[in-house]
Amino acid sequence: MSTEPKRVSTNLATMYGRLATGHERMKICFCTDLDKSVLISNFEKRGWVQVTADDDWNFYWAGTGTCRNIFSVDSGYRMHDNQLINHFPNHYELSRKDLLVKNIKRYRKDLERDSNPLAEKTEANIPGGSKYLYLDFIPITFVLPADYNMFVEEYRKNPQSTWIMKPCGKSQGAGIFLINKLSKLKRWSREAKTSFHPQIGKESYVISRYIENPLLIGGKKFDLRLYVLVTSFRPLKAYLFRLGFCRFCTVKYDTSVTELDNMYVHLTNVSVQKHGGEYNNHHGGKWSVQNLRLYLEGTRGKEVTDKLFGSITWLIVHSLKAVSSVMASDRHCFECYGYDIIIDNTLKPWLVEVNASPSLTSTTANDRILKYKLIDNILNIVLPPDGVPDVRWNKIPSPDMLGNFDLLIDEEIAAQDDNLQNSSNGKHRSNSNRWK
Repeated sequence: MSTEPKRVSTNLATMYGRLATGHERMKICFCTDLDKSVLISNFEKRGWVQVTADDDWNFYWAGTGTCRNIFSVDSGYRMHDNQLINHFPNHYELSRKDLLVKNIKRYRKDLERDSNPLAEKTEANIPGGSKYLYLDFIPITFVLPADYNMFVEEYRKNPQSTWIMKPCGKSQGAGIFLINKLSKLKRWSREAKTSFHPQIGKESYVISRYIENPLLIGGKKFDLRLYVLVTSFRPLKAYLFRLGFCRFCTVKYDTSVTELDNMYVHLTNVSVQKHGGEYNNHHGGKWSVQNLRLYLEGTRGKEVTDKLFGSITWLIVHSLKAVSSVMASDRHCFECYGYDIIIDNTLKPWLVEVNASPSLTSTTANDRILKYKLIDNILNIVLPPDGVPDVRWNKIPSPDMLGNFDLLIDEEIAAQDDNLQNSSNGKHRSNSNRWK
């Protein structure tokens, strides 16, 4: 199969603003599983030609199922140097709720075993037991049915607590519910015919301590949706999109037992909230991260606001580091993850989940503009300077190609800088600024 981009003559001699050598332009073929205008209009603006998955393609914006099929041993498909695809083969190590928790727990244990100061804990005799000082960014979580006995043990330490139950393999708020009594979980188990006996259970769930003290604005709960682009896991190269947004519930927050089943109070997913009677089609219950920052600087002060956003950056980087050793870092791949983060009323951020296929559906005009910029900026970063897909380049885009993305971490650049610094004056320099 030939996937070399075809050369066609052109008087324009440009491709999306980049001068093409010899007044020629590459004919690049793309295919996509998603019929989304923010994708197709971005591809066509570059002069790319749409083809089917059975044709020769250079760039594939695929669904996760397609990606798994392409990389499966049985497919026999071998990708060439001029092909890029938008998922890593085992992206689920980060995006499946149970695997995310497992990988973060393993990461912390590995650091602990190596006596790394990042794994330092608080004193064990404080209320609630010891906690990680620097890596405490996911709520206490168990995987059911496997961890059922451990969950019961934890639950009985604080029987007044509320927990949130989520199916591991679903998204958009499907199958989520809250419990505040063990009897409710047992009753659900019987009614759903799902045994919590570790050897019997079929579908896996995660059950997490519910963040009962979320930061409220206008009396309503919200979460953050942030976009993180990863172009390599080894070395880790990641970028954070500045134009993230808050997603608000349509009903004011209420912790009373009577509202425990009211998902319009507790779940921020737009796929849930848009069916509520209070949903606003104009702004879609969304607020920009920039507005959130201004609000917090005005109400809480700049110093604590800066600390909050630094903590958000920190948790994103370490969640990626937690999976970097197990992720298949194929050079043909990049991935844009949707990070969902809740801020509690002490301005502590909590990682709720990571989505491998964040929605590209536009619910408002501003939403469409944002997602168009997101795709445009992603393409600028993952493509070499000449705009032609090629896995042989070093994946270090020039600063003017980043658009609305900020560099979170690039271990390759950090290593080069450290080597340069060490060779010039023999001093070790920290690379902590690489993901600010």
